[in-house]
Amino acid sequence: MGSQEVSNVDWQGKHVTVAGLGVSGIPAARALHERGAVVTVVNDGDDERSRAQAAELEALGITVRLGDGDTLPASTELVVTAPGWKPGKPLFQAAAEADVPVWGDVELAWRLRGPGAAPWLAVTGTNGKTTTVRMLASILEAAGLRTAAVGNIGVSLLDAVLGDETYDVLAVELSSYQLHWAPSLRAHSGAVLNLAPDHLDWHGSMAGYAADKGRIYEGNSVACVYNAQDAATEDLVREADVEEGCRAIGFTLGTPGPSQLGVVDGILVDRAFVANRQKQAQELAEVGDVDPPAPHNIANALAAAALARAFGVEPVAVRDGLRAFRPDAHRIEHVADVAGVTYIDDSKATNTHAAEASLAAYEPVVWIAGGLAKGATFDGLVTGAAKRLRGVVLMGADRALIGEALARHAPEVPVVDLDRTDTGAMSAAVLEAARLARPGDTVLLAPACASMDMFVNYNKRGEAFADAVRRLADESA
Repeated sequence: MGSQEVSNVDWQGKHVTVAGLGVSGIPAARALHERGAVVTVVNDGDDERSRAQAAELEALGITVRLGDGDTLPASTELVVTAPGWKPGKPLFQAAAEADVPVWGDVELAWRLRGPGAAPWLAVTGTNGKTTTVRMLASILEAAGLRTAAVGNIGVSLLDAVLGDETYDVLAVELSSYQLHWAPSLRAHSGAVLNLAPDHLDWHGSMAGYAADKGRIYEGNSVACVYNAQDAATEDLVREADVEEGCRAIGFTLGTPGPSQLGVVDGILVDRAFVANRQKQAQELAEVGDVDPPAPHNIANALAAAALARAFGVEPVAVRDGLRAFRPDAHRIEHVADVAGVTYIDDSKATNTHAAEASLAAYEPVVWIAGGLAKGATFDGLVTGAAKRLRGVVLMGADRALIGEALARHAPEVPVVDLDRTDTGAMSAAVLEAARLARPGDTVLLAPACASMDMFVNYNKRGEAFADAVRRLADESA
């Protein structure tokens, strides 16, 4: 099949299997069907929601096979998969044996772009992707460009590529899953924010995970943006096959060297996209223009600024875009101050790397942690945070793993082990944290774990925390 443009693919009569209903599968099935492909959707689940989705597609003439996502339908010429489906599934093994290519929804969107389509500024990393992409979109908008934050952020790339609206440039969030299934993606510029162990059960190893993240740099034409304080991201730039003239651009929380963005005396500065980067630096914004000005969020802002500057955005738009940006809920979100104690909701900190960044932003801290560990270990996290901890409240299925790390590395820190999973558990956790905290402290929900043992998602966990804090505030008034 063709390399990049829809004109290279004749979809009429082509037998395509779409793996998975849902956010990516349904738009993919519709788009392919509209282009004349013979589409069969396969799905592992066969529940009420799946049957309702299947009925809508079947009304269009699309075949849907529920309860069997492992068998490759006969005559399949291409598989388009939901990003979360693991590479080891029998469906993909059968496709490999039959020499049938497998694309993800991002690959399909890339292939379906029309002539003159908007270039992509792409972002990946273990943590900070969504915030960085939304910062980037805010900067691009401040520059007067038609743009949208799309991809893993919740807005389908297919919808953006095939919709009626035209864009000058797209700010694209890409997960490691999406990159794994996107072999021909070639972004204008790409960034890897950081790398830490995550989703290793899916990728098979840290090396596999890093390699998939590194795909974002393949074929970049202007800039490969990396974290100068995370050597693994720079290694991925070195390994990438890029277009002639593409530059490696670092970002750092320290003083930047040539071809880097960094921080000098509370000012975000650019020594990459200036006339004389050996001797000159361009002021972009103040640290206070970033909300919130936590270290890891400053790093996000620098990465967004680097991608925007790679696209030719003027410094004033970087400043104005960062000032206009407001973070999503449950990302180091200030909930309230009660009795001199600050309560921060970072429910989005679902792994140790994110929790480490969150804990580094506050001192002293009463930490609320726990949930589903996803195979993570916590010794490094606890060792780094030990001196900041006033106390810890543990909850959730794998709380004992964190408790054991605390016993090894911070035995003097008081720990409350909350052995309950009912709807009042978060309120109890907040009350215990309030008991441990002193005026001037921060109570921080940064679980370092996934939420699905007790909550539908991290949003619901954060909402439960915020509700409990507000009740505490009302009672203390």
